[in-house]
Amino acid sequence: MDIARLRLHNQRIAWATFETPSDVVAWLGSVQAQDYLGALWAVGLRMRSAVEADVEQALANRTIIRTWPMRGTLHFVAAADVRWMLELLTPRVVANNAQRLLRQFGLDEAAFARSKDLVARALQGGKQMTRNAMYEAIEAGGVSTADQRGLHILGRLAQDGVICFGAREGKQQTFALLDEWAPKAKRMGRDESLAELAKRYFTSRGPATLQDFTWWSGLTAADATAGLEMAKRSLAQETINGQTYWLASSTPATKDSSPTAHLLPAYDEYTVAYKDRSAALNPKYSKLPNYGHGIFNPTIVVDGQVVGTWKRTLKKNTLAISPSPFAKLKRAETLAITEAANRYGKFLDASVLPLNNSRPESRTRIS
Repeated sequence: MDIARLRLHNQRIAWATFETPSDVVAWLGSVQAQDYLGALWAVGLRMRSAVEADVEQALANRTIIRTWPMRGTLHFVAAADVRWMLELLTPRVVANNAQRLLRQFGLDEAAFARSKDLVARALQGGKQMTRNAMYEAIEAGGVSTADQRGLHILGRLAQDGVICFGAREGKQQTFALLDEWAPKAKRMGRDESLAELAKRYFTSRGPATLQDFTWWSGLTAADATAGLEMAKRSLAQETINGQTYWLASSTPATKDSSPTAHLLPAYDEYTVAYKDRSAALNPKYSKLPNYGHGIFNPTIVVDGQVVGTWKRTLKKNTLAISPSPFAKLKRAETLAITEAANRYGKFLDASVLPLNNSRPESRTRIS
């Protein structure tokens, strides 16, 4: 079983079938989104055809929501899923952060409760406010937002299901009340939520292990195990080198002609969603300066393997891609990367210039 190729298919990178951004996000359960522009591409590359404006429009239309549902990290989630995911996943994050926020920032439960009331009044009636405007409303009510306190307050209110991101105002992100922004978000019982999360994870990201799911979700080992137990009936099981992997029972055969290449954004679910990333990331490249732990930089994937990183330069209507491969690329691989760059150019509605600087990093740094 080729774990990397199956993940490419199940994540719908090599087998892009979705028509809408909300379909992509619902399939994956969540898409990591602290790098906003990269997250737009993470959604777009899994669609049959998309431009960046389509994904932003889905956010403005409230079919996908940007918030902090797991691990204290920003993600996109489908509007219908945002409530049950927050209720399942954020209480543990909140509890784990409570003492640190009190010790470092003096933020106690009274400060959060006061901020909740202030924000609810400021946003009530469908209003959207930028981060600075939110800080001003909180400060006016007597709660300090200085020294990163404001960011932690907004994160906590989002985790509590009070606010979420709204539509962008120019280049500024805005916030809205979650109940007004996503009024049809469904609630589920705890067991149903655990089972649904496990099913979504292993169906969209398999083959994966229980340890991978535990890390990605931020659940306790006991809760992750319970979720898998309840989802097992809809999953297939494979054992490789003594390790048990779970995946969708209807996973398609991988018949890609080699080589196929993909330009993935930083923090893409293909690299970030697993505790053990060795199926796609060869550890021998870990000492290279552009390796970035395999998730912090945009990555070049050829035949399921991360073979380098890339940067973009976007000027007016032109896009330049600068690859930094870990090792010398074959001509066919370079051509495949050029094709992937052209697809990204279509997403940005930009003309793609010839690839820049495809020389590998110094091999002397490889251990």
